[in-house]
Amino acid sequence: MLKEILSIPGKPGLFKLVSQGKNMLIVESLIDGKRIPTYTKDKAVSLGDIAIFTEDAEVPLGQVFESLKAKENGAACSTDPKADNDTLRKFMGEVLPDYDRDRVYPSDIRKLITWYNILIKSNITTFVAVEEAVEAAK
Repeated sequence: MLKEILSIPGKPGLFKLVSQGKNMLIVESLIDGKRIPTYTKDKAVSLGDIAIFTEDAEVPLGQVFESLKAKENGAACSTDPKADNDTLRKFMGEVLPDYDRDRVYPSDIRKLITWYNILIKSNITTFVAVEEAVEAAK
């Protein structure tokens, strides 16, 4: 699910991987649907490779999004990403109670909320593969 969704530093929003070329990727913006090439120098990162620090481990971003979806009943996030830092930390404590308060910054929480809202508006609501969900439940 999230393996095909990319974040590209310097470019706003999220992108869906459409095709791969020899030295580039063709991606489509989830915001406006425009397709653009991205090269290795752009350092695109798959959301499936991102994790959030907790006190004793790292939680994959997909599981954090699932927790956020459960909190918001599948709707867009009610917390404004531009809220003050204390509000963002309180919100993150509700979504992921044992997140590492020293290594997860308010800017990370803002990005998390923004990405979640983009995915929900794009009708991408399955954040964890079925096999991963069964494995996590064990």
